[in-house]
Amino acid sequence: MSEIPPTRASLLVRLRDRGDEAAWTEFIDLYGALVYNYARKQGLQAADAADLGQEVLRGVAASIGRLEYDPRRGLFRNWLFTLVRRRLADWRVAQHRLPCRSSDSATRHVLEQVEAPPLEEAAWEAEWQERVFAWACEQVRKDVADSTWQAFWKTAMEGQRTQSVATELGLTASAVYVARHRVLARLKELVQSVRDF
Repeated sequence: MSEIPPTRASLLVRLRDRGDEAAWTEFIDLYGALVYNYARKQGLQAADAADLGQEVLRGVAASIGRLEYDPRRGLFRNWLFTLVRRRLADWRVAQHRLPCRSSDSATRHVLEQVEAPPLEEAAWEAEWQERVFAWACEQVRKDVADSTWQAFWKTAMEGQRTQSVATELGLTASAVYVARHRVLARLKELVQSVRDF
């Protein structure tokens, strides 16, 4: 199995090097789908959600050199959520062709001061939890044998009986239990590594 990824703060430091493809790939794997899925749930079409995601990534790339991450002041994902909300507000203004433009400094200042409604924050947090689990699953699945993954998935996620999964996969029931335990432990490690970020 691969090692636990570096702490998120170190990932942010690595992102300052635009040539660090591994850092940007890891960042996009974790946060790209989060932004896209959130935008889709906010009513954007697939192409618009993808465009919004690109705008957010450009915003991160432009700001990362100035960002001084201090977890005591707030979570990175909350800062990212603020950036997503700004880009989403800009998109909505452009769609409605309102007389004032979101690029106006006064309008932008007002938008930045408005707190997200609790439902938006809850939707963002739920999307974050889903994305982290999906990301952790992607990481673990690459590192374990297919039978180990199938034993975990079928018993833990689909609720199938251990003995029927063991028979289907040609394993013993104890091998299925061990596989499920190992995969769950690894998933918990990965989720924990990004939980407070």
